[in-house]
Amino acid sequence: MMFLAAGNRASGLKETKRNMKRRAARWAEMGMFLFAAAGCVHGGALPGVQASSIQASPAQTAPPVTQPDQSQAPSSVASDSAKAHDDSFVIGNDDVLAINVWKEPELSRSIPVRSDGKITLPLIGEVQAAGLTPLQLERQLSDKLKSFVTTPEVTVIVEQIKSQNFNVLGMVVKPGSYSLATAATVVDAIAAVGGFKDFAKETKIYILRSKADGTQTRIDFNYKDFIKGKNLDKNKNVKLEPHDTIVVP
Repeated sequence: MMFLAAGNRASGLKETKRNMKRRAARWAEMGMFLFAAAGCVHGGALPGVQASSIQASPAQTAPPVTQPDQSQAPSSVASDSAKAHDDSFVIGNDDVLAINVWKEPELSRSIPVRSDGKITLPLIGEVQAAGLTPLQLERQLSDKLKSFVTTPEVTVIVEQIKSQNFNVLGMVVKPGSYSLATAATVVDAIAAVGGFKDFAKETKIYILRSKADGTQTRIDFNYKDFIKGKNLDKNKNVKLEPHDTIVVP
């Protein structure tokens, strides 16, 4: 009986060792599987597998974003855009006008006002411009173009103001033609031209002014008395008008 019990114990120990070996082998296999899975997750190569044999799937790129076509202007753009002028300026002879007829480039142009106060445009011929404001001229041109253009949109802009000029002649530093925007009075004009030359007769200055009938009037101005404050009731700082001529003898 003792030998039988000892034999049973020995066989039990052998079975236990075999079971432990099986479990160890299973744990080893499981460890290898987990290691391989971790390598795949982190992009590493599996043991015994060359990295070059693993083909990476092509990256998926987002489809290109289609930008809206901005080459065509929206149909709702208003043709009557804000005018680049006000309605207080009166067009005069020699002013240069920029006339734009919307979608009619052959009718749009830059043109000076002639000495008779008129301009000439295709289709409509001569048009009186002097004495009108830019807005009034726009309306007149639009009315005349209705016979040739469907719903004409006309813009008139004064590019150069040459009708609002005055002249300074004689013994001054810089004689010439000047805009009224630079000098509103005779004293301002003297300052604008750089003052007097030597031997200028500052007491004998006069202004020549043209009338509507073509005649001229003479306005005397004593610069020395004005500076000293003498005779200011008669010797006033004359306000200049377009085409005045100041003469300094």
